[in-house]
Amino acid sequence: MLEIPTDLPAELVPLSWLLGVWEGTGVIDYGDHAYTGEFTHRVSFSHDGGDYLNYSAEAWIDDPADPEKRTRLVAELGFWRLARTATDADAGPGLLPPLAPPVVRTADDIEALRNADGGFDLEVALVHADGVSELYLGQIKGPRIDIATDAVVRPAGAKAYAAATRMYGLVDNHLLWAWDIAAMGFELGAHASARLAKAD
Repeated sequence: MLEIPTDLPAELVPLSWLLGVWEGTGVIDYGDHAYTGEFTHRVSFSHDGGDYLNYSAEAWIDDPADPEKRTRLVAELGFWRLARTATDADAGPGLLPPLAPPVVRTADDIEALRNADGGFDLEVALVHADGVSELYLGQIKGPRIDIATDAVVRPAGAKAYAAATRMYGLVDNHLLWAWDIAAMGFELGAHASARLAKAD
C-alpha cells in the first residue's frame, strides 16, 4: 500500500510513489558497444519541503572475480517537478527572492494542472558526473512516467550524446525503468533497463 508522507507538498503527491531508495540490477546493450551485460543500480528520490523531488543515482558493474572491485558507470543528480508557470511567489532566477508571499497549493490546485491525457506534465533536470546535462520533458500518469530530452548539453571533451528517452513504472512494488539513447553516431535505441526494489 502506498503511504503519502503528511509533510509532502501537494505538488509532489503525483510523484510520491517514487520516494525512497531503490536498488537492483539491470542490463546494458547498445549499438555495437563492446559491453553487453548486467549492472547494479541505486536510485534515491527524496524531498526537502520544496515543490520538487531530489534525485540521485549511481550504477556500476561488479567484478565476479573480485567482489570488492567495481567499475563505476554513471552518477547523476537532479530535480523532478510538475511543470507549471513560475509566479511572483517563486524565487529566482538566480538568488532573487520571491516578490509575493508563498503560495500553499491544495489538491484542487494540483488537479487543475492535469493535462488533456489525464496525467501531469513533468520537468526533469539531470546532470551526470561527466558534465553532461539533460532537460527532460514528459508526463506522469498514475504509476508511469514517460520523458524525453528537450535539451542535452555536454562539455567539448565528452563522448557524443544527442538525445534520450526514459520510462519509469511501478509494477508489483518494483521500480522498473528503461533508458533509450542516441549516442556515438547511433540512432535513438534501447540502451539499458533495470528492475529495482525498495531498499528503505
